[in-house]
Amino acid sequence: MKKTVSYLLFLSLAVVLLYLSFREVKWSDFWEGLQTANYYWILLSMLFGALSFWIRGMRWRLIIRSAGYQVSKGGAFDAVNIAFLTNFAIPRAGEVARCGVLTKTAKVPFDTLLGTVVLERLFDLVCLMVITIIVITLQWSVFGLFMEQQLWNPFIKMLHGNFIMILFAIVAIIILIFIFRKWLKNFFVFKKIYDFAMGIYNGLKSGYHIKQKMAFICYTMVLWLLFWATCRCTMLAFPAVMHLNSVDALFLMVVGGLGWVAPVQGGIGAYHFIVTLALTSVYSISQTQGIIFATISHESQAVTMILFGLFSLIRIYLNPSHKL
Repeated sequence: MKKTVSYLLFLSLAVVLLYLSFREVKWSDFWEGLQTANYYWILLSMLFGALSFWIRGMRWRLIIRSAGYQVSKGGAFDAVNIAFLTNFAIPRAGEVARCGVLTKTAKVPFDTLLGTVVLERLFDLVCLMVITIIVITLQWSVFGLFMEQQLWNPFIKMLHGNFIMILFAIVAIIILIFIFRKWLKNFFVFKKIYDFAMGIYNGLKSGYHIKQKMAFICYTMVLWLLFWATCRCTMLAFPAVMHLNSVDALFLMVVGGLGWVAPVQGGIGAYHFIVTLALTSVYSISQTQGIIFATISHESQAVTMILFGLFSLIRIYLNPSHKL
């Protein structure tokens, strides 16, 4: 029941965001706008998206090997694909799902895998922050004001009044655990939590022992280049936004990334809302043209994720050894 309620809440949020994105759009104009797109560019963007799945799998494999476990290239690729597919069912559950896939097929401890995923996501978060700072620095008068007015200020307003309470609760819990740590060790549940936390810690620690550090950095650079190329190709497919330059593609990549990580199924609604908001407020592009771009951009990648996720599910069923 708890999972069902959670699923319905996230789905409701996605529906609300979709409504806010489409409420001022005429469907006749929307369908007409879809017909103006150059779908050869869209197919190329889908190809770049698929390549990013492979690169992400190969990069993750390097971290797993540093933790002392061997995973095949096909196994890592399949796990990443299934992670994206899972996110369309349960928001943010994909990271847990890909760990479960390799735990079952490659016999790698789940907690260690989860630690490697946390490390990978932290590294990507740092990259996203660096790229965001670069974008804002290049054109503060355009991108900086959007980030401040449309994203930062609402976030601070949401936290206002709750931040101190949340911080106090976290500190209090940590202090209580530290004080009663010897007593808590006698409990089976606490011991399991402790072992699980240590597994995550070992996975995180493996990041400091990556043998092929240069390969890891190169994979990361190629991964973000593919993200940018995916966005750039989609821009070139639409007459309304094809005049925007490479820096604009970088900005829309960052904004779109925020939509993908929102706690809704597959970024549905959140991606459409924030990308349309960026196009209308920063570039003065109409609501209709903005939502057309956001819809094609999201759905083309969503189709790619679903197809490759299903492909990997079939591969696991037919080839459990994961030899590509």
